[in-house]
Amino acid sequence: MGIESKLRATSDLQLKNVDPASTPGFKGNKDDAVKALAKGVLEIGEQQERLYAESLGGGTRSVLLVLQGMDTSGKGGTVAHVLESVDPHGLKIHSFKAPTAAERAHDFLWRITRELPPAGFLGIFDRSHYEDVLIARVRELADATEIERRYGAIQEFEADLVKSGTTIVKIMLHLSADEQKKRLLARLDDSTKEWKFNPDDVDQRGFWNQYQDAYQIAIQRTTTDAAPWYVVPADHKWFSRLAVQDILLTHLRELKLEWPAPSYNVAEQRARVGASKV
Repeated sequence: MGIESKLRATSDLQLKNVDPASTPGFKGNKDDAVKALAKGVLEIGEQQERLYAESLGGGTRSVLLVLQGMDTSGKGGTVAHVLESVDPHGLKIHSFKAPTAAERAHDFLWRITRELPPAGFLGIFDRSHYEDVLIARVRELADATEIERRYGAIQEFEADLVKSGTTIVKIMLHLSADEQKKRLLARLDDSTKEWKFNPDDVDQRGFWNQYQDAYQIAIQRTTTDAAPWYVVPADHKWFSRLAVQDILLTHLRELKLEWPAPSYNVAEQRARVGASKV
């Protein structure tokens, strides 16, 4: 489809040059995007099943999808729509909140390591270790020297993961401030969505520009060939969901996953089943 190549970030990324309402690599409208998304849903499910089957035969590969974005950028909805056909037995989803006292007693990557997808699994981080160089930078939860150390630690951590067989795909859902305001107001206007609203989200809007700077720096410092960042325009949910699907499918296809060969004689076992009696 060509979306993936248009959204891959470079080390000189300038977020101000990425229009959150744009649809790079896709010329269709909302209806076209919904149809295209439906076509890819089943393939993602099959690709993940192949990955899981491979692990039962001793395979060590896994996939980690990292989703980051400002509040209301659509992380949860993206997971629901893109991965609806994936067998839950091969899916591991974790959302990182503020670290607990026990977690703060360790290095910031300690709690991340505990939630990594095992072999054969597709892992999803709805927020991730990048919170430790985003909100920690903006709200000064760590000093500048520590933040700087963390960029390097993240690069080393992800490089080791890739070497061990984990494919890492990192996505920033790039939302505009105006669109976020619309979505926050929509939550307050719908009694079935009021539970999603968090008053702190309004406070965080006051740091919008600082967050954009923090995202830009984090992406510039940690996008690599082995663990690339993608900046996905997110003002149109129908596009952002399709884009995430295209990016994830691109990386799954590159794994060239095959159904494992059986360890038994198929013809012999077929004959046994046919002759079996209850």
